[in-house]
Amino acid sequence: MKTLLVMRHAKSDWGSPSGDDHERPLAARGVKAAQRMGAFLAGEGSVPQVVVSSTAVRARTTAELAVEAGSWNCPIVTEADFYAADPDRVLEVVRQTEEDVERVLIAGHEPTWSTLVAMLIGGGRVRMPTAAVARLDLRHGRWSDLAPATCELRWLITPK
Repeated sequence: MKTLLVMRHAKSDWGSPSGDDHERPLAARGVKAAQRMGAFLAGEGSVPQVVVSSTAVRARTTAELAVEAGSWNCPIVTEADFYAADPDRVLEVVRQTEEDVERVLIAGHEPTWSTLVAMLIGGGRVRMPTAAVARLDLRHGRWSDLAPATCELRWLITPK
């Protein structure tokens, strides 16, 4: 069975002088939340084999902190299309995952992540707060089969 972990970036620092949304860093609260979620996933036995992150600083840093805190031994691949992407584009990227990979974590942004999770479980209303992770199990086994209503939501957890 394939597992898709959908992680929203942690709380960003709106007071950052960068002025560029793509370059906005994490707030101190966000750093702690990303670390907490990385440790949680390790303790829960849901360590990904690969992480695909938006290129935005806050998403990439969230992924890096989670990997480090959870002592995950996996690569982080950045995907420019995850920044301001629509759910269909995210699905296209995930469908390209090698079939020997059983668990993937994607790190990105709202509102795409909530819409994506709802789409994959067949509808409903999903809210992804900062640093939240949703675990979706693909019922039919191949990444290339990932489509609307093909997943089961196992859990959605926040850092609080």
